[in-house]
Amino acid sequence: MTTILHVCMTCRAGQPVPEGETRPGARLFEALSGDAAPADVIIRPVECLSACDSGCAVALTKPGGWSYVYGRMTPDDAPEILRGAALFAASADGLVPWRDRPVIFRKQSIARIPPMET
Repeated sequence: MTTILHVCMTCRAGQPVPEGETRPGARLFEALSGDAAPADVIIRPVECLSACDSGCAVALTKPGGWSYVYGRMTPDDAPEILRGAALFAASADGLVPWRDRPVIFRKQSIARIPPMET
């Protein structure tokens, strides 16, 4: 099953961004795209995750699995975001044991969304 790591490209990380400067969300996407994506993970830019007061946001989704939205992410977090995405992708239902999750996923979770019923 393919996992999608959605990265908010429009995110301003709660701060004004001067005209012509790259938004923090776009910088996060660049950092994540610069490293090799884990197996079965597609990194996809999105316009907005509506987590504007929570810094840069990413979301993990997969068919039939729980979905997560995480905030307060920075380009420095890219290796841990990718590690967490790999663990999520390897899980059957999107539920990674709490202690196995990267610390940034444990402490910076905004939402956990149940799978769609089919």
